[in-house]
Amino acid sequence: MLEKYLDINPEVKKALEEGRPVVALESTIISHGMPYPQNVATALAVEQIIRDNGAVPATIAILGGVLKVGLTEAEIDHLGKAGNVIKTSRRDIPFIIAKKADGATTVASTMIIAALAGVKVFATGGIGGVHREAQETFDISADLQEFAHTNVAVVCAGAKSILDIGLTLEYLETYGVPVVGFKTEELPAFYTRKSGFGVDYKVEDEKELAEAIKAKWDLGLNGGVVIANPIPEQYQMDYDTINNAIENALKEAKEQGIKGKESTPFLLAKVKEITGGASLDSNIKLVFNNAEVAAKLAVELAKLQ
Repeated sequence: MLEKYLDINPEVKKALEEGRPVVALESTIISHGMPYPQNVATALAVEQIIRDNGAVPATIAILGGVLKVGLTEAEIDHLGKAGNVIKTSRRDIPFIIAKKADGATTVASTMIIAALAGVKVFATGGIGGVHREAQETFDISADLQEFAHTNVAVVCAGAKSILDIGLTLEYLETYGVPVVGFKTEELPAFYTRKSGFGVDYKVEDEKELAEAIKAKWDLGLNGGVVIANPIPEQYQMDYDTINNAIENALKEAKEQGIKGKESTPFLLAKVKEITGGASLDSNIKLVFNNAEVAAKLAVELAKLQ
């Protein structure tokens, strides 16, 4: 039944069958995160970093209503150029399949499709979370519920700093999702290495991380793992500069009545505009860094199978 919906790239399929390391990648960063051709160049560079570190990349998207695990260069280029690609979370998947449409996967939907294919490690930029003023709006990303029950380890640069990071951590704690700092005791906040919030556990290398993740799933403790990997120091943005830009962007979003799934793309675009493009440069560098750690983690997990 699953084969009807799922198309796994032959290279990815072979790697999975042989127990070799595979790393999932999302596609909203291609269709909604950056302008063309920078988006395509970044996606291909991320795939190369994963290869250079011993794993097989599997960029995930929905094309013509088919769940694709591992895209060709032509398919990545199509996603980067096409203007009608739907930003796809859990609720959207069945309707995009039914309409035979193109969908770019968020953290939540990438986790779902990766898990269907048997991919255990996923590299992204930053995770979604509880939005500021969520106690009034109830604006909470579907990413968090996915972490609660989908067995995929996600390497990220922490939670996007446009969110309420404290409430995001509280939500994850309620659902038993470990938030692990990779060589850090402080949760990074996407563009910066600090947030003022601690992590649950600090790990020093990918081997220790792989052993903990394997133990979690071996014991039937279902759900994902948030692996918070700070942006390299030389690429982080000034803490005050980025927070001032975010405050201004949030104010503008409120004035324009922007909410729900439109809010994150609007806020990130606004922050990019306010920072003169510096935030986009940081975004690219942190994704590269996450891809490297994810590939090394996938290698260590494969050794334990």
